[in-house]
Amino acid sequence: MSHPKQGTSALAFGAIGVVFGDIGTSPLYTLRECLKAAGGVSQTNVFGVVSLILWSILVVVTFKYVCFVMRADSGGEGGILTLATLSSRAAPRHLRSVLLVVGVFGAAMFYGDSMITPAVSVVSAVEGLSLVSRSLTHWIVPVSLAILICLFAIQRFGTGLVGKLFAPVMVTWFLILAALGVLHVVQHPTVLEAALPSYAFNFVADNPKTAFVVLGSVFLALTGGEALYADMGHFGKKPIRLVWLALVLPSLVINYFGQAALVLSEPSAAQQPFFMSAPGWALIPLVALAAGATVIASQAVISGAFSMTNQAVQLGLLPRLSVVHTSTQALGQVFVPFVNRSLCLAVILLVLLFRSSGSLASAYGIAVASTMLLTTVLMFVIARTSWCWSRRKALGIIGPLAMVDVLFVSSNARKVVEGGWFPLLAGTVLFTVLMTWHHGRAILIAHIKKENPPLRVVLRSLLHGSDRPTRVEGTAVFPTSVVGVTPTAFMHNLKHNRVLHDTNIFIAGTTEAMPFVDGPDKAIVESLGRGCFGVRVRHGWMEVPDLPAALRLVEGRIPCWHYDVADTSFFLARDSIRAQGGTSVVTSCREKLFAFLARNTAHAAEYYSLPASRVVELGGQINLSLRKASEPR
Repeated sequence: MSHPKQGTSALAFGAIGVVFGDIGTSPLYTLRECLKAAGGVSQTNVFGVVSLILWSILVVVTFKYVCFVMRADSGGEGGILTLATLSSRAAPRHLRSVLLVVGVFGAAMFYGDSMITPAVSVVSAVEGLSLVSRSLTHWIVPVSLAILICLFAIQRFGTGLVGKLFAPVMVTWFLILAALGVLHVVQHPTVLEAALPSYAFNFVADNPKTAFVVLGSVFLALTGGEALYADMGHFGKKPIRLVWLALVLPSLVINYFGQAALVLSEPSAAQQPFFMSAPGWALIPLVALAAGATVIASQAVISGAFSMTNQAVQLGLLPRLSVVHTSTQALGQVFVPFVNRSLCLAVILLVLLFRSSGSLASAYGIAVASTMLLTTVLMFVIARTSWCWSRRKALGIIGPLAMVDVLFVSSNARKVVEGGWFPLLAGTVLFTVLMTWHHGRAILIAHIKKENPPLRVVLRSLLHGSDRPTRVEGTAVFPTSVVGVTPTAFMHNLKHNRVLHDTNIFIAGTTEAMPFVDGPDKAIVESLGRGCFGVRVRHGWMEVPDLPAALRLVEGRIPCWHYDVADTSFFLARDSIRAQGGTSVVTSCREKLFAFLARNTAHAAEYYSLPASRVVELGGQINLSLRKASEPR
């Protein structure tokens, strides 16, 4: 686990402040949008809609995610990339590339959702100002932008601090949700009849076309379910399950039924059922609390985006990015500055473009619904291959979940023209980036293996040949991405300087199919003769490589040597990637994109935590082609 030093209660308290904000603020707009889609207020519509909301939450969030999907973790980590990794372990070789594409596409769609959630959540809360005074309406967008900018500004302090600050607010929020719900349910207890699933079934059977449209709005109550799983590495499955079942689920259900009771007694309240469920004297405090809660709603997907980015870098789906661990106790808590800046700019653009929560809600859902469907597909593969479920059992349990997901994806598809194009476009762009880097990196590694000779052959020639290089004092460290192949920096150093240090360490990092690697097998040392050693460091896909730490780890395994930073030089290759230009426009664009990504990757010295004064960079140029074998030259 990534958080061994913290108890369940402390983690549960922190989880309230980070994980449940997205789904916890859905009552701000869900019932309002559902009744709009249903065509207005009537007892049939209200009972049918609130019954659909209840059973969707129970089936999709409680059963699918909290009880089922969270079983599929890797060292405590969650997220769709975790599922892709787990499913590919035991899957047939011919399916692995397909599963990779599924996982990458799901991750790209999650990023698209990460852009929409902060915008729609905060704007929906600030819109409560219009009920306080009409003169405040024109302040909705500026205030929303100010809140969002402040949110992204505090991300560098980490989710641990953010959770401690936000948890008291969210506890208050959920208690207020429950209190407002009870206030109106007590006055109109007949609304509790809608808890019967027959009302949902009858609503769908009597009005199939209307119900299909309404499902797109009902889905708003489920957004945040995927974030529960993506944030699992931050807090653990047990604390998340505990908080969901004991606090969040009851509060949400009671509030939805309370809003339903209100609109049945006062149909005009359907314009803003959440805010109008509060007494007049409590409106301003409720708007302020809602604004705070929606900031926290944004935190859930932002934290998930950081975790997923770190996974993508370690899995070779993204170039090196600066990743900051914000907690010494919880290794899963990370901050990625580039992602933080990019999300901030995207959210600002969305608020300026759509300007209201109603318009943003039209763009909301299609991306995360797609991710949820792909999650179900990957869970089927895991159940069949890793858990050894029979086909009948897997289809019997996962098949109905897939049918529900397909319904939600289909219903949300109609939102594409209304604004759903934005997260789809963003997700498609990110998918292209992820797959281009993955494909280009594989070709680059193949190029290095082809052009650079085996390390043992080169060392044998240098150490035993007639033309031996001059030996100099000190330690030279040559990081390499390909085990057993001569590092490019080593070849450049020999070519230009013709020297060999007393101690030469060729260190290669490999990413294992687990989030964290500990123990004596983390680093393996191999003697290559006469002061030359190969070191293979194994790290998980949630770790950030730290070369000085790896060298300290092997101090006792290299004879007569200890790590002294003042006596050590790190030789890095800084090769320039040049796109050769494909015969097709698509290939040419992908080559240029890969070259651009390679130029803008995080500096290796910073990424590997190397002392800048001890780094020597030696560069060259690599002509790279992403041309397919079937494409003519």
